[in-house]
Amino acid sequence: MSIAFGIIGHGFMGHEHEAMLTDMPGIRVAAIADRDPAQLLDVREGIRRYASADELIADPEVQSVLIAANNNQHHDLVLKAARAGKHVLCEKPVAMSVAELDEMERVCRENGVTFTVHHQRRFDPDFRTIKDVYDSGTLGQVYSIQNCLYGFNGNMHDWHVFVKEGGGMLYDWGVHLLDQMLWMIDAKVNTVFADVRNVINAEVDDYFQILLRFSNGVTGEVKLGTYYLSDREKWFERHWFIAGNKGTAYVDGFSPKGKLCRTTRLLTNVSGQRTMTAAGPTRSFGPPPGGVLVTEELPIACTGHRDFFENYKRALAGQEPFLVQIPQTRRVLRLMDAVRESAAAGRSVPFEE
Repeated sequence: MSIAFGIIGHGFMGHEHEAMLTDMPGIRVAAIADRDPAQLLDVREGIRRYASADELIADPEVQSVLIAANNNQHHDLVLKAARAGKHVLCEKPVAMSVAELDEMERVCRENGVTFTVHHQRRFDPDFRTIKDVYDSGTLGQVYSIQNCLYGFNGNMHDWHVFVKEGGGMLYDWGVHLLDQMLWMIDAKVNTVFADVRNVINAEVDDYFQILLRFSNGVTGEVKLGTYYLSDREKWFERHWFIAGNKGTAYVDGFSPKGKLCRTTRLLTNVSGQRTMTAAGPTRSFGPPPGGVLVTEELPIACTGHRDFFENYKRALAGQEPFLVQIPQTRRVLRLMDAVRESAAAGRSVPFEE
């Protein structure tokens, strides 16, 4: 028996959900709602169209409500869907505050419906590839992980440029990048240092750099900029880098390529021989002896965003847990509060010491 979804919000993500879910066995899109009539013009045949979320929630055929409306609407829509007895899947960020999320979770629990969040980027091949490296222990004691995304034209779009709508890059991409880092590293975050800026957007952030000091000795760096102007052919760049005491690895791009580099013997000292480089003479940064560095291609993880909904189907049937648990999303929201606190104060702040 297939899961009958109702999608609230048929903007960019609503269209993405419609396209993916109508092509998946065991799932069907029963209805779509949007208060903008223009957004409903291209809804596929056989899917009911509603001019309001209330009408969709009242549809007795809809089992699960997928909320893809603007960020500031998530709280009220989750409460309405839960009180109508619908299972709830909400786009990220799930809420505008921890207090909102706590109420959403309580109402879902009281009404006996499931509640999870669409963190599909846990299945990004670049992330899963670097996570496989981290989990394998191949690099020894990891001390640094960088998670970076750069845009080259400065553009933001639609409601994302308005604070009242829940806009800004920290809410947009930041929540994904932080969720990936927290899900990968099984340790407490002791301290947070952040720089969050409005570079060219009047209301909302379009740049951030966040340093997370984990209790296991890893420093995680999460960095995003939308205004790194460039004449490159690509309009954005994706980059992971991980460093340990036995090697390093990198993964670049959303269609990723990556390499792992290790040493056949640890170089704790360098010879007295100088090497001339474009920067001048050096010893510490000269080339290593032949045969010391070994580089290999990384096997790329074969995962994708459809995997999120495969988990959703099995979880709703009681066959396995939901991949994304509400306490995990609560931790991300708390961390985003600490990021803003650090950026406003210009200093690091404690988190989970």
